[in-house]
Amino acid sequence: MGRRIMRIGILTSSRADFGIYQPLINELVLEKYFFNVEIIAFGTHLSKYHGFTLSDIKNKYNIKIHEVSSLLVNDSQASVATSYGLTTLKFADFWDNNIFDLVFCLGDRFEMNAAVQTGIPFGVKFAHIHGGETTLGAIDNIYRHQISLASQLHFTSTEKFKERVTELIQSDKNVYNVGALSLSEIDQFIPLPKHKLLSAFNIKDESYCLVTFHPETNAFDSNEKYALEMKKALAKLTEQINLVITMPNADTMGSVYREQLFLLKEEKNEKVFLVENFGKENYFSAMYYSDFLLGNTSSGIIEAASFNKYVVNVGDRQKGRLQSENVINAKFDSKEILASASICLKQKDFSGENRYYKKGTSKEIVEKIKNYEEL
Repeated sequence: MGRRIMRIGILTSSRADFGIYQPLINELVLEKYFFNVEIIAFGTHLSKYHGFTLSDIKNKYNIKIHEVSSLLVNDSQASVATSYGLTTLKFADFWDNNIFDLVFCLGDRFEMNAAVQTGIPFGVKFAHIHGGETTLGAIDNIYRHQISLASQLHFTSTEKFKERVTELIQSDKNVYNVGALSLSEIDQFIPLPKHKLLSAFNIKDESYCLVTFHPETNAFDSNEKYALEMKKALAKLTEQINLVITMPNADTMGSVYREQLFLLKEEKNEKVFLVENFGKENYFSAMYYSDFLLGNTSSGIIEAASFNKYVVNVGDRQKGRLQSENVINAKFDSKEILASASICLKQKDFSGENRYYKKGTSKEIVEKIKNYEEL
């Protein structure tokens, strides 16, 4: 008698986690005699305000996709809390009507945590990717650790984070250091032809810096000041290089940054190019062709070193994460940001190691699932 095919769910709430998931989804789909893969899309995927990235998922995969709508467009503290509550209500119904052998969850966003916590009374078995990490400038730390506590399988990006998860759950059972999933098979990545990438997003064919800023959700009252300092620095930086800017996530106070970026675009139209959603392949290609990265996104910490890029990491949002030697840290101060950017402009390509890279990450995760005793 053959082995029963396992029903696997993939919880994805944003363009960011979906891009990270792709090597794993590809690997799971190939193992069709072991796994029946279904995507559970919610959060900003269903928001037209954030680019309605559900369409990207549908274009990418011909598999079952569940849609769970729960996100409010407003990003105030009250709206985030209300979205959290609404997500739990929607997922109470979803988990009651859908039984999976294992459900993957990734990262640390509030809506991801809401979906996971709601699964506890239903006995949903979760596999958490990117647990054990620290981001002192964001309330995501709390969400990330709560997700780890609710999960039965853990796939961390470094040995240090494996140790932290082990401390958190008070056990090393089913805790594996597999490296960063987004870097799985990065050595085989081939960027899109530059002219096609630039043409698709109306970007001028000149040197550019790739920019991504998100709010610091642990410094709620400071974000207006930070957004102004960001704009001031970016406006000055356009005198030296063009800026390709990816827009903020649906975090508390994200709209404050979006407003300043739109103003920057009005003032420096020929030098600034705003992109709502690149998608993983396009974003990696944009990183490949960029001169350097600037902002406070995890991609600067985790992925940029594999593209030989230097990074200006601004503020405390990523503080506490392990860094490779390509990262230059700066405070949310326009002069300090510009001074750090000037260093990057003078540097050649980064040639050091990426501390998050481990060969065959997605394949290792799949093999661990196949041998997971409690499924």
